[in-house]
Amino acid sequence: MPDLRGRKLLMSPALRRRGIYLLPNLFTTAALFFGFYAIVQAMNTRFDQAAIAIFIAMLLDGLDGRVARLTHTQSAFGAEYDSLADMVSFGAAPALVIYEWAMRGLGKWGWIAAFLYCVGAALRLARFNTNLDAVDKRYFQGLPSPAAAALVAGLVWVMHDRGIAGTDVAWPALAVTVFAGLTMVSNIRYYSGKDFNLRRRVPFVAVLVVVALFVLIAADPPLVLFVLFAGYAVSGYGLFAWNWRPRR
Repeated sequence: MPDLRGRKLLMSPALRRRGIYLLPNLFTTAALFFGFYAIVQAMNTRFDQAAIAIFIAMLLDGLDGRVARLTHTQSAFGAEYDSLADMVSFGAAPALVIYEWAMRGLGKWGWIAAFLYCVGAALRLARFNTNLDAVDKRYFQGLPSPAAAALVAGLVWVMHDRGIAGTDVAWPALAVTVFAGLTMVSNIRYYSGKDFNLRRRVPFVAVLVVVALFVLIAADPPLVLFVLFAGYAVSGYGLFAWNWRPRR
């Protein structure tokens, strides 16, 4: 008779949890690839492609967790791998891209600003991983690293698309970089959208708004994406001011 005990041991949940789920980690690996690709393109002075690669990485990063939840393939390995990939795609890559594009000529102030952004992303990710069960799921504590990366990459993309050299806007680029780095580690709250239910009924006008948003992005992707993420970065401070307004 076959040894059923060995088969039961192989099928036990404790052993199955040690495995690596392929599907969500493929999205994480793709996001990591585009983050690394952005660094390579910045070294080759192809800054528009570097910025686009960061946006693609952001899109893939938003999919891996949702795919894992939909397919019930969440794992501790996937969470750690996603965090490490985020550090490359939304920490190191944006810092190096904007440094190569605009801040290299600023001397020590340029690389200090780039490092400040990079360490801000690392601290933001570490705090997020340790506070998962202690914060309100409706809000992020500090600017999320993908949004900060989109703000920095959007600035590079929109300026490059308008034919404006990075050296011409070196100090504004430094200010945006420092702003993004500090806001990531701040206590400013940002709406997460995690309580938004896609299966819930919405008014017909909501569909029109979504269609209009896609049309605007298609018309001028660099400008519209930069404005959207700049608005999101400022929205946290607006929410903070609203909550602290004088009460009647």
